[in-house]
Amino acid sequence: MINYNHIVEKISKLSDSQIKDIFESVRLDNEMLNSVFDSLTSGILIIDAEGVPILSNKAIERYIPFSTRPCDLVGKTKLYEIIKDKDIAKFIKGVYKFNKTNVSQEFSISISDSVTRFITISIMPFIRQEKLAGKIIVVRDITENRTKQILEHRNENLMQLTGLAASVAHEIKNPLGAIGIHIQLLQKSIAQSRKNANTLLDEKFVEKYIDVINEEINHLNDIVVDFLFAVRPVNANLELTSPSKIIKKLVDFILPECEKENIKILVELNDDDVRLLIDKKLFKEILANLSQNAIYAINEKFQNKEIYENTKNQFDENFATQKSDEAKGIIKIQTIVTDDNFILEISDTGCGMTAEESAKIFEPYYTTKATGTGLGLTTVYKIIKEFSGDIKVKSQKGIGTKFTLTIPIPQLGKRLLESN
Repeated sequence: MINYNHIVEKISKLSDSQIKDIFESVRLDNEMLNSVFDSLTSGILIIDAEGVPILSNKAIERYIPFSTRPCDLVGKTKLYEIIKDKDIAKFIKGVYKFNKTNVSQEFSISISDSVTRFITISIMPFIRQEKLAGKIIVVRDITENRTKQILEHRNENLMQLTGLAASVAHEIKNPLGAIGIHIQLLQKSIAQSRKNANTLLDEKFVEKYIDVINEEINHLNDIVVDFLFAVRPVNANLELTSPSKIIKKLVDFILPECEKENIKILVELNDDDVRLLIDKKLFKEILANLSQNAIYAINEKFQNKEIYENTKNQFDENFATQKSDEAKGIIKIQTIVTDDNFILEISDTGCGMTAEESAKIFEPYYTTKATGTGLGLTTVYKIIKEFSGDIKVKSQKGIGTKFTLTIPIPQLGKRLLESN
């Protein structure tokens, strides 16, 4: 490489041919550097102190959706104005608004309905002539790592199938036995009728056995359908999503039912800027399942007048923070954000559960309801695990229940060495 400082010092003494040779060497060096720059797998984009593009490589356009190519707008338009993705544009704009450097954030971009790409965007200072001249944006594709994590969780789910299959085998055994017995009785009756000059069996006698057989066949079908539902892999389209928006929509959805049932809802959300690696539809399914369980538990307690009158004013701090003499019960939805985790608590002042019941509620086919498949909370558990999270329950009979969901925050807003 050429020592440009040395050339500047000697340029007045150089001949035209020497200067021409130097310019040719500079051109070749510049061509080589541009080739290396464009060959990098990481996307790199340099912007000035005002946020206007100075230089970018080809990879940057594979990772970030632009309305116009950055290289076509050098020195003209601020970068965040041409980024299509709202979350990325907001992040870049915030970097300039608050003058941040050495920060990193993760994003998900939907390539199609079934394909999502995960990237990290890092912001570093761009130093020129020993002064801060702008920022360097580095974009890395982490889709492969995320995919591996998703597959690992799915493999964990598959390992749980052994226990589930044993439960199904036990469930199937009884109806199969009943069907076998009634078919044998029919066979014996038919054989007996043939001995008696082919006398036809009484119509009601035959229908009785056939009705039992059909009933048990339907029971078997229900077991098989439930089993397939329980073992079906969770088809999660994981994207970085705001959980607050989904929670608010869920509250708006169940509010009319709660008002009709005279159930009060308390909502405390502390996560407006947090985004989680979740599937919107599946996260909504979790919220709907737990909120409906809470409504059911409150109604169940209210219908048992003796328990309700004896415990309606006993509000344990684990399940509610406010008393209500007018409402039938309270559902509280609260979020807490730590450095690494998003915590969602859904509590109710319903009928509650014993310690033995609480320990089994995530098991397939176990239910405390008079009617129910016992697969609702099993599904909730599977979805939470798909989100790399965890779920716990705390309950007290006659007082209430609280579900605590913990989901990791993936590098979101984590700062490396923030400087202002």
